[in-house]
Amino acid sequence: MMEDWKTKTLGEVTSFMAKGIPPKYVDHEGENIIRVLNQKCNRNYRISYNDSRLHDNSVKKVPDSKILRPGDVLINSTGTGTAGRIAQIWHIPVPTTIDGHMILLRPTDEIDPLYYGYVLKRNLTLIESYAEGSTGQTEINKNRLKEETIISFPSDINEQRKIARILAVLDEKIEENEKINKNLEEQMEALYKSWFIDFEPFGRIKPSDWQTQKIYSIANIIYGAPFSSKLFNTAGIGKPIIRIRDLKSQEFVTYTTEKHSKGHLIKPGDIVVGMDGEFRPYIWGNEEAWLNQRVCIFENKRPKGKAFLLFSIQPLLKMVEQTQIGTTVIHIGKKDFDTFEIVLPDAKTLNLFDEITTPMIEQIVNNSLEDKRLKVLRDTLLPKLMSGEIDVTTLDI
Repeated sequence: MMEDWKTKTLGEVTSFMAKGIPPKYVDHEGENIIRVLNQKCNRNYRISYNDSRLHDNSVKKVPDSKILRPGDVLINSTGTGTAGRIAQIWHIPVPTTIDGHMILLRPTDEIDPLYYGYVLKRNLTLIESYAEGSTGQTEINKNRLKEETIISFPSDINEQRKIARILAVLDEKIEENEKINKNLEEQMEALYKSWFIDFEPFGRIKPSDWQTQKIYSIANIIYGAPFSSKLFNTAGIGKPIIRIRDLKSQEFVTYTTEKHSKGHLIKPGDIVVGMDGEFRPYIWGNEEAWLNQRVCIFENKRPKGKAFLLFSIQPLLKMVEQTQIGTTVIHIGKKDFDTFEIVLPDAKTLNLFDEITTPMIEQIVNNSLEDKRLKVLRDTLLPKLMSGEIDVTTLDI
């Protein structure tokens, strides 16, 4: 640790710490409210207010102190498996608060807000350990949060800002890539709808030579192998294996040393679908990993036909999901896939669609792969910067 650094408890560098608004104040008028931090917040170190998954409903009678300000750090205070999730919020276009299941924290003037957010993220595992209570409902102990969380920081606030800025640049690039990918997916979906649902280029009438075909006319379906869970580990030993729970985040959580005789590797750009719980097609944007059972790949037969395949199976998967509403855990399988039919356009139209969308698919995959590398770099730099191991005093940022 460098000599000009300070070490204090979280409580000593926090000017305001409070739980959110009790449920009795929640109604459908007043200020916007953030109810819970989703899993995305633990993967990303910053969140945007504009992420619609983060807020709903509204409240009234909100104290000014509990209206969010740029740089506020939010922590889920309750919930099995969710208590301790952390995010720092910056973009707040309208007055917004949090509900009673969350804790709001603000730093003193002694510590840069952005640095404060990152140093809390460094202590994520420790903060999660403050969750106490029954297995049904745990809650973060605020006293332990204040007294047992130790914060180290440079005395010079400009040095703090340099450290935080290095990390923020990486997160901003990650956010930019995510926005680009979302926009590209929306463009492809709009084009698919225009051509193959509304038939706009064809006078709004389906061309007579477009034929109804089974899904197997454009795709092979590859099923995951039953890898032994006894050989799973989270220590990074062996090769990563993808389960249904990993599809949204596309992060490597579980590894296996097993080499299954029927094993298949997911590759960047593959269209992957979970077969239990919900049926969503994902464009795989990480490195190679084993495909576990109850996860499948729709492998396009046409070399550049991924976008057409992706948007063709989306409504088919959704239809099966909707027919199983009310079932405790919904499932999909080969019998369902055997019923999948698509309207196959002529080769000229398909090729033109491919020419437009293939570069978009490639950019989405490249952006996703870059994000994974940036997150590894950020998470590697974080402890080194926060301990003073990397000296930033001479950097011009």
